[in-house]
Amino acid sequence: MTSSPSLPLRAVGDTGLHVTELGFGAASLGNAGRAIADDVARDAVAAAWAAGIRYFDTAPFYGRGLSERRLGDALRGQEDDALVLSSKVGRVLVPDASVGRGGEVDGFLSPMPFRVTHDYSRDGILRSFEASLHRLGLDRIDMLFVHDIGRWSRGDAHDEGWAQLTRGGGFEALASLREQGAIRAFGLGVNEVEICLEAIDAAPVDVLLLANRYTLLEQAPLDALFPACAARGIAVIAGAPYNSGILATGTRGSATPHYDYAPAPADIVARVRRIEAVADAWKVPLAAAALQFPLIHPCVVSVLPGIGDRRRLDQTMDLYAREIPAGFWTDLVSEGLIRADSLNAAAIEKAMP
Repeated sequence: MTSSPSLPLRAVGDTGLHVTELGFGAASLGNAGRAIADDVARDAVAAAWAAGIRYFDTAPFYGRGLSERRLGDALRGQEDDALVLSSKVGRVLVPDASVGRGGEVDGFLSPMPFRVTHDYSRDGILRSFEASLHRLGLDRIDMLFVHDIGRWSRGDAHDEGWAQLTRGGGFEALASLREQGAIRAFGLGVNEVEICLEAIDAAPVDVLLLANRYTLLEQAPLDALFPACAARGIAVIAGAPYNSGILATGTRGSATPHYDYAPAPADIVARVRRIEAVADAWKVPLAAAALQFPLIHPCVVSVLPGIGDRRRLDQTMDLYAREIPAGFWTDLVSEGLIRADSLNAAAIEKAMP
């Protein structure tokens, strides 16, 4: 891969890190939903690099280490100072030859032969971090996210994990890694607002990777989370801007649209159809609006869609580059489809690629 000018950068609080406002979500490199070949994965990363993306996110959970291996192989040797890499902790991978023989595990096809144990303790965090470095084959990870803590993801097991983080030294281990310079920032990588609010009161987090919860369909973070982040200098990365599918596919295809990793309920489908009507009037692709919307808010430093091949990368770059008239956003407000406090004129102008 050759170097090229990066996309616009935004500061991750006062950590000294700057991320491209469009990132590369690497779950698909772990065969999320469909299997891809190694050369397809490498080509996707190369295309993203050539397009100027310099922020890449992965996790041990994605294909039980497969995403980390593929991403590290594709990025190894890059010396661009703008490169920022994030991975996650909270799940420790244990060798298990039986894993993956059935073809699909936790939504990943042909995963690596490891089973997952949840461990948010000091020892679990440190073991996960070291193992991720080995799988990546890189000398650093810039940001670490505590993966899928919270009742939305963990249900009744949440309390045990939270105790490991708060009383079992998990957060302390992350803060120590940051203090030693082993990482530059840490936070949560989750799908719920409530646990973010709890975490920023419990630990000195720098950044939140919030998936599915700040989109054209959901703006609950505006109530308490974003004001708290703004007051404390905590950056937000908006993951899963398409709400796991429906804001990319729309409602008009033959396949069932998905929302929050399941078939979309009728009320969500109806709401998206109303958004589609406004998009049609302005000749704005729904997916372009979904991708660009989170970047309007000043707390959001990057939007992180999933990318698994060059075709998806090309589509994403096209959606990111589409010019969206300010009137489109204000019409969504007037129709009651997005909140008025998600917009301001200066932010809309700044958000345009």
